[in-house]
Amino acid sequence: MIKRTVTVRNRAGLHTRPSSLLVKAASRFKADFFIEKDGFEINGKSIIGVMTLAAEPGATLNLMFEGEDATEAANEICSMFEDGFGEEAMMTKVVASKPLTSI
Repeated sequence: MIKRTVTVRNRAGLHTRPSSLLVKAASRFKADFFIEKDGFEINGKSIIGVMTLAAEPGATLNLMFEGEDATEAANEICSMFEDGFGEEAMMTKVVASKPLTSI
């Protein structure tokens, strides 16, 4: 079993979009994947389970992977958390693309 600890970095926490991305990524692997937060453990391949965590920005999550491709699953999923699910990059693009208005 592989265990990793991650921090939710994106500003809105583990809301619908990142939860969906997480479940889709986890589902590509054969390894079992579980997430634990505050003593509550859920199946990381279940969108309902992930959403029930209500993981806010700064939350610490324990990830557990077990199976033949557990290492690959752990690396990919941990990278998603480290990258903030790409939301910081998206926000930078949105802000940069808005025209300046005069007051």
